[in-house]
Amino acid sequence: MALAGAMLLPALVDSAVGNPDWQVFAASAAVTFFFGTALVLMSRGGTEAISIRAGFVLTTSSWIVVAAFAALPMTFSDLGFNYTDAFFEAMSGITTTGSTVMTGLDNAPPGILLWRALLQWLGGVGFIVVAVAILPKLQVAGMQLFQTEFSDPSGKVAPRVAQLATSIGSIYLGATFLCMVAYWAAGMSGFDAIAHAMTTIATGGFSTSDASVGHFNSASIEWLAVLFMMVGSLPFLLLWTVVRGRPLNLFRDTQVQWFVGIVFISVAVVALWQWLSNDQTPGLALRESAFNVTSIITGTGYATADFWQWGSFPGIIFLVFMFIGGCAGSTSCSVKIFRYQVLYSALRAQLARLMRPHAVFIPHFNGRPIPDSATDSVFTFFFLFLLLFAVLTFGLAALGLDFVTAVSSAATAIANVGPGLGDVVGPGGTFANIPDPAKWMMAAGMLLGRLEIFTVLILFSPAFWKN
Repeated sequence: MALAGAMLLPALVDSAVGNPDWQVFAASAAVTFFFGTALVLMSRGGTEAISIRAGFVLTTSSWIVVAAFAALPMTFSDLGFNYTDAFFEAMSGITTTGSTVMTGLDNAPPGILLWRALLQWLGGVGFIVVAVAILPKLQVAGMQLFQTEFSDPSGKVAPRVAQLATSIGSIYLGATFLCMVAYWAAGMSGFDAIAHAMTTIATGGFSTSDASVGHFNSASIEWLAVLFMMVGSLPFLLLWTVVRGRPLNLFRDTQVQWFVGIVFISVAVVALWQWLSNDQTPGLALRESAFNVTSIITGTGYATADFWQWGSFPGIIFLVFMFIGGCAGSTSCSVKIFRYQVLYSALRAQLARLMRPHAVFIPHFNGRPIPDSATDSVFTFFFLFLLLFAVLTFGLAALGLDFVTAVSSAATAIANVGPGLGDVVGPGGTFANIPDPAKWMMAAGMLLGRLEIFTVLILFSPAFWKN
């Protein structure tokens, strides 16, 4: 029902400019509202306590159902999409991936452009709430390290989501508004500022131009984007404590320290390469490297240049950047920084045990001991992440995609980054020309990556459905 309400916004925009697609959005909103109302009526009288198993089912099915209905306006608009293309675009939006099959964005109807931005914005704030309120209780992929005061101590997945959503939503809305004002002051039109603010804070990357942010050719816009992409990749609960007068909480968090440090070092390495190997001026090398490196590490997916053309070293290193991600509790995707911290701490403890077998060494995260269950979950997550990446790569290659396209498409899907590498799906291309089965495979990869893999895979376990 909320999704149906969101569809009315692009309907109003298209109606205001005289674009006939407003009828498509209005009809899609009516259909979506009807089914949403039916679901509400069917669940009347049920218990409010949601079991852990129900939490898994609801989390996964919500993302699939929302993408299925969000695809309706794009299916019946003048874009010429079949349902496969529309579902791919919708899943890319709601998972904040940013991969697209659209071309001609500069001349696209404003309603469609706004709808794509809205999907990423809603998907971003929706995942933050899920990541902070639900996944820790489900103990998914090490997320139990982030149990908060909002978590219900009982065995039910019934956190005070309303209170949590209000706190996070206010920060999310405020950050989006500041980003919009900053973009507008830097030279964007009002519409472009609104659309890009939503996709920047959501670290989604959908743009209103085929050239992405490079269309504006503005250093001030690019540096603002770097700042707000970083903001979107920080833990929103910590940002809430900053607003409440405790700014040191953010800077004391080791996850934030690692994230900022990795971004700064990565930018410096790529900028140095551009300066020394590609004869760029230091200023331009720093500007292009800072923007594109931050965009890929945070999983936003904006681009101002085709970094595939920078050379073999940047091409490989940008592929590695796809597997980093931002902080837990942010809109960012991929592996995320805290899991690398857990691995590093566990590795140090293991090496210490080899040197002193009779001593006790306990890995720590943010000054607290890491439970064995969390360490095991993180190791299992890494194994499954790499396994699914390999399976997706093999599947895409079997459908006829070349090596670079298959590898980078699999990486960008499961890491929810957006652009791939190469001439076909790189920053200068789209996913429009890959086969339809490949689009469905990538959509499945986006869902798996966004919901931390376990949330989806557990539904395929026969034991999950017993009793």
